[in-house]
Amino acid sequence: MKLWNKYKVTSIPSLVFVDTVTGKVVCRNGLLVVRDDPKGLEFPWGPKPFAEVVAGPLLRNNRQTTDSSSLEGHYVGVYFSAHWCPPCRSLTRVLVETYRAVKESGQKFEIVFVSADRSEESFKQYFSEMPWLAVPYSDEARRSRLNRLYGIQGIPTLILLDAEGHMITRQGRVEVLNDPECRLFPWHPRPVLELSESNAVQLHEGPCLVLFVDAEEEGELEPAKELIQPIAEKLMAKYKAKEEEMPLLFFVAGEDDMTESLRDYTNLPEAAPLLTILDMSARAKYVSDVEEITPAVVDQFVSDFLADKLKPEPI
Repeated sequence: MKLWNKYKVTSIPSLVFVDTVTGKVVCRNGLLVVRDDPKGLEFPWGPKPFAEVVAGPLLRNNRQTTDSSSLEGHYVGVYFSAHWCPPCRSLTRVLVETYRAVKESGQKFEIVFVSADRSEESFKQYFSEMPWLAVPYSDEARRSRLNRLYGIQGIPTLILLDAEGHMITRQGRVEVLNDPECRLFPWHPRPVLELSESNAVQLHEGPCLVLFVDAEEEGELEPAKELIQPIAEKLMAKYKAKEEEMPLLFFVAGEDDMTESLRDYTNLPEAAPLLTILDMSARAKYVSDVEEITPAVVDQFVSDFLADKLKPEPI
């Protein structure tokens, strides 16, 4: 389960290539590597710059083409989606409005659609609804390389890149749904999130610290966020320096129907405040048994979890 969590495996079969010298992931989507490069000609399959992988002509839905070099200097959303997928179609409708709003604000922003459709006809029908660019459906090799580059395990997925092609976030879907007015664009990762229906999917992507508090109105969660934010920021900076993903996400949760459902599902007590770490994929929970939650308590709880000193309870 530690390996599943470390490499954020959400489906099987899954093949991850790792450089044992550095411990860093070389490629998350090894199954595509095996399919695309069965003779190992591109070994060791290390990550390449986005500009190199996407290089070539891109389509507009008016049948004109533009070269991928036109993306230089832009924030780029790499959108993995398909017409046969209902959540994809729902996100696309929202994303069209987001795209237009960001462009109208004067930001240099472009989206590249990487199709997972099952036929070119389906691709054409779906792409006709999109005002942005797309990798040609016929260029299966380039679409596959982009899937490999970002280790795509499910759709819809929206990856946000900065003007240099470096990843800002894998959680573009969540950010678009949570920020319809695009006030936080380009959606750099925030140390602490308020748990909501749209970002609750992240609870299944690895261990998450969730601080439950007695708060029903907007703004009442701020003191809780301020309490755990320094710990989250410190951890984020540490793993960013190592060029590794955060081993723990941080949330605060108030009193609403979704939070109540989460408590019921994980069989947590009704107490508030309540400091927990939930690991859905391992079906494990950790509950801090203290009377008062202070920054020192949170810091120690996190340190003990990362050092495997806490005893899990089953969910």
